[in-house]
Amino acid sequence: MTAQTTLLDTAFPIEGRTRRLARDAAIAVAGSLLLTLSAKTQIPFYPVPMTMQTFVIMVLGMALGPRLGTATVLLYLAQGAAGLPVFAGTPEKGIGLAYMAGPTGGYLVGFVAGAWLCGALAERGWDRSWLKTIAAAALGHGAIFVFGFAWLATLIGAEKAFQFGVAPFWAATLLKTALAVAVLPPAWALMRRMRRS
Repeated sequence: MTAQTTLLDTAFPIEGRTRRLARDAAIAVAGSLLLTLSAKTQIPFYPVPMTMQTFVIMVLGMALGPRLGTATVLLYLAQGAAGLPVFAGTPEKGIGLAYMAGPTGGYLVGFVAGAWLCGALAERGWDRSWLKTIAAAALGHGAIFVFGFAWLATLIGAEKAFQFGVAPFWAATLLKTALAVAVLPPAWALMRRMRRS
């Protein structure tokens, strides 16, 4: 299937390689700041408080496409690796590579996989209808959990990894998937209306 235009390119088309690179660099920086903000914002939820990071990962991946979405997440991880307190729980729980090698390290790697997968699916039009957006966000979340669980299982065993690293987050994952559906297909509908007017 031929790759389709991303939401970013539809909303903000740019001619010329230099101008496009400048736009994409600005978007990547803004996206990394949004990821930091989403990591630092804890929302009371059951059974554990949630951040909005995975929601932002899904939306960035689908709106920006696999290359820029992944580059944005990699920039965010590079900021964390350099010692900036961009992750949830930093600097209280440590910073830099030491933090990234801890229990959440697998989830951080999963962010890259989730953003790429959501972006690749969006290039095939999966962010334009509510049903396909649900599927794309579910697969993106699944990628994050696979990496997170696998790494955590090496540290504390598979049973505890599932108990503490997967099971408490099912309700928040459903909510964030629903929020992605509430954002992306309506954004595409708005783009279609604007192009017709």
